[in-house]
Amino acid sequence: MVTDAPSPWNIANIVTMIRIAMVPFFAWALLAEGGDDTTWRLVATAIFVLAAASDKVDGYLARSRGLITDLGKLLDPIADKLLVGVALVLLWIPLGELPWWIPVVILVRELGITFMRMGMLKYEVMPASRGGKLKTVLQTVAIPLFLLPREGLEWLTVIAWVVLLAAFVVTVVTGAEYVYQGWRIRRDARAKATRP
Repeated sequence: MVTDAPSPWNIANIVTMIRIAMVPFFAWALLAEGGDDTTWRLVATAIFVLAAASDKVDGYLARSRGLITDLGKLLDPIADKLLVGVALVLLWIPLGELPWWIPVVILVRELGITFMRMGMLKYEVMPASRGGKLKTVLQTVAIPLFLLPREGLEWLTVIAWVVLLAAFVVTVVTGAEYVYQGWRIRRDARAKATRP
């Protein structure tokens, strides 16, 4: 018996789309009053944490209700990357709280892997790996630590840097793993296509 595939316009994917829509509000709050206002930094942190937490909500809804779709597999990592990317860029420029190489390397990896995954759709959908999920967790813990007002809290700044550097390393390593996985999938697909 063939069951109908779930509609891409389901509650799990709508939650993901709402997460994407929260990004401009986060950016606005972070930059309000020149990024120096304690209240607005707390608002920006709250929006970021709420948006990041919604990732668990859409994942739970998709799995528990049988709403996993190819659209969801693509939108979910895009939403994560957009939220993290905007935060990293704004903490770099104009706020000047991060050195250039952290957002640049992370964004090159994130965008490169996203485009690679889109290109791999003709072979198969590449879901997020465990390492990729760990990378997302580390990034979404590190960034709010940088978003919080930390004046006079040197210990919090140290923790923020430790977590961010761990996220940076995992980001680079998992990027290499995705590239290898994509190469292997493409190689196997071409091998099947040339068999008599």
